[in-house]
Amino acid sequence: MPTMPESLFWKRRDTAGAEHALVDARNGLYARGTVLAVDPIPFTCRYELRTEPGWSTAHVDVTAEGAGWVRSVRLELAAGRWRATTAERGNLDAVLRAGGHAGAGFPGMEDPDLLYGAFDVDLGGSPLTNTLPIRRLGLLKAEPGVSHRISAAWVLIPSLEVIQADQIYTPLGNNRVRYASETFSADLTVDDEGFVVDYPGLATRE
Repeated sequence: MPTMPESLFWKRRDTAGAEHALVDARNGLYARGTVLAVDPIPFTCRYELRTEPGWSTAHVDVTAEGAGWVRSVRLELAAGRWRATTAERGNLDAVLRAGGHAGAGFPGMEDPDLLYGAFDVDLGGSPLTNTLPIRRLGLLKAEPGVSHRISAAWVLIPSLEVIQADQIYTPLGNNRVRYASETFSADLTVDDEGFVVDYPGLATRE
């Protein structure tokens, strides 16, 4: 396993938790990371992600684990089409319901065709994956105020369900980018490489 030149650490603001990622951004992005959180139930999520040199996602492997359950999904993007490989042991639904939460859907995606035209993966609760469209679209050097609408493969955590998500990224200048979905908006502060420094309401880099 190769050593990695950069280490990034975020502390969650929305819940008790954190994310630590080891990254290599010299030719696209290669990243290995861990997400820890207590909501909706305590879990650990590990991921390995690689993009093409132009920063479109090539593949991502995600494994989420908690007491009595473990799930994994591997997403691969080739010729514009996504493929998912999943595995599950234990009963996440039972654990969620015991904690008073709604049950989870199956890991992976029901209809890969819904993700046609999506080039970015968005790992729920992970500031790291916001970097993918920022770098792929060159937003740090783009004209401020011009919005870019994208379709993303959104991986929900801890269920590892994969759904299509419409998102809008708008460069604001001065290393700030506005991220918006249908129900949410936040002005992200990023460093010169496009990695999130401050994500209001979600996480801040330590």
